Amino acid sequence: MNDPQPVLSDGDVTLRPWRDDDVAVAVAGHDELIAHWFGWPPDAVTEETQRRAIADWHASYVDERAVVGFAVEADGRLVGTVDVRRRDDGVGELSWALFRGSRGRGYATRAVRLLADYALSPADDGGLGYWRVEAKVEPGNDASLRVATRSGLRREGIRRVEPGTGDRAETTGYVVLARLESDPPITEPEGFRALLNSFLPRKRAISQLLVRDREGRVLICRLTYKQDWDLPGGVVEVGESPRLAAGREVLEELSLDIEAGRLLLTDWLPPWGGWDDAVCLVFDGGEHDAELADGIVMQAREIRAAEFATVEQVRERCADFTARRIESALANLAAGGGTAYVESGGSG
Repeated sequence: MNDPQPVLSDGDVTLRPWRDDDVAVAVAGHDELIAHWFGWPPDAVTEETQRRAIADWHASYVDERAVVGFAVEADGRLVGTVDVRRRDDGVGELSWALFRGSRGRGYATRAVRLLADYALSPADDGGLGYWRVEAKVEPGNDASLRVATRSGLRREGIRRVEPGTGDRAETTGYVVLARLESDPPITEPEGFRALLNSFLPRKRAISQLLVRDREGRVLICRLTYKQDWDLPGGVVEVGESPRLAAGREVLEELSLDIEAGRLLLTDWLPPWGGWDDAVCLVFDGGEHDAELADGIVMQAREIRAAEFATVEQVRERCADFTARRIESALANLAAGGGTAYVESGGSG
């Protein structure tokens, strides 16, 4: 490990080893915003602590490169800091900060992208040889989340932490973003689409079947995880057709092989009882003889009971928004129109 620490540049931003003459500028550049997100007192960065940090970065680079820290330069001046720390074999954690007066100009994005490229490059080519680099960012730190995604890190999820165990006392979780050595570059269409897909909003989709008997009663189920009743169906799996999901759920939970017909209703469900918002799609399950219920074999883990019920019984047994959804679907079916759209079941 006797090779000197490299200088990295994209023509606009340069990452270089720290120098002793950087101390005063770095201390002056640290402010309340940096202190807030890193969880240290505003006056924690002094000339002494900065010199110690520079010495530690130099020593760490020489000793197995467990931490590699760079000064960030733009337009010939020091504007910030970035580093990558080895967390596991082949995995590095990225960290960055821009100094007061240097934010909002794209420097952080360029710096983090340069550092990620360096960390993921093979050791034989002068890189660190990591197969993965990651960053953990608090959900409220919008600026750093933008930097991470624009740098090519894909959002993977939320890592929850016990209060008091994170960088700040208030921290309850971090957004985890990462890039793998095998990820296509974001300059390629596949890589850019995958990046967008990692952080664009996603909604849960639920598919249900409106199954009736010859008397106009509706098949409803009492679920094991709640007291009220609902239409048969369930959550659409990733990559699964909502229409096929409705039939699959009914087959799995009730052993009824019913093909989903046309889409009757799209119902937006607002956040409720610990659930995020969702879209519920109600498909026509057709009209059947009442004896259909005799062939039901309930999945004990999911279903307590299932039977045909009148609209009055639906109102008694179902949550109000579920009852409204069923009545809205029945009304649309009777009208013979296209797909209706409602929110929380419809008016009422």
